[in-house]
Amino acid sequence: MMKKISAVIFDCDGVLFDSRQANTNFYNRLLSDFGLPLMTEEEISYVHMHTACESVQYIFRNYPFKEAAQKQRLKMDYSPFIKDMVIEPGLKKLLKILKPGFALAIATNRSNTIGEVLEYNGLTEFFEVVISSLDVQRPKPNPESLFKILDFFKISPDESIYIGDSVVDYETADAADVPFISYKNRQLKAAYHLDCLMDMVDIINS
Repeated sequence: MMKKISAVIFDCDGVLFDSRQANTNFYNRLLSDFGLPLMTEEEISYVHMHTACESVQYIFRNYPFKEAAQKQRLKMDYSPFIKDMVIEPGLKKLLKILKPGFALAIATNRSNTIGEVLEYNGLTEFFEVVISSLDVQRPKPNPESLFKILDFFKISPDESIYIGDSVVDYETADAADVPFISYKNRQLKAAYHLDCLMDMVDIINS
């Protein structure tokens, strides 16, 4: 399969970064601004996969503050939380290996924070196109973000792969007919499963 691949597309949270703690701290801070209790484990899992707008709607679902919380979210400075994001081991090394031979892109449900996160970690230069939830009308699991990337590179779905870690990522790839690689989640149906990012080197050389 890899012989025809020309583009590698990454999810952000859970693939480029272990961002679970950063997301937890951000949304717990938002809840505390309204005097509300911290997120449950189930809510933490939800915000890891969904857009900021969807996440606020969900964690405030039982409270009459949803609209005010959305406005407060947009005012919050994400910078203090970026330090809580842990870049995945081997990521920069892998990107340097892939860059000469593949077009690289990101399809993420992050919104206005993705640019700052990439710049802070010195990753901006590696990616030719980054599609966030603000760049589409229908975020993941709708395949619109992947379609926009395919159109940008002028390639067909089978000339790309999408690396993700959640059922939302799998559903996105499946809906776009893009081959899926599951990262650190062997419960997902995938063309390949990765336990570390540098395993991608063996896949592209196979």
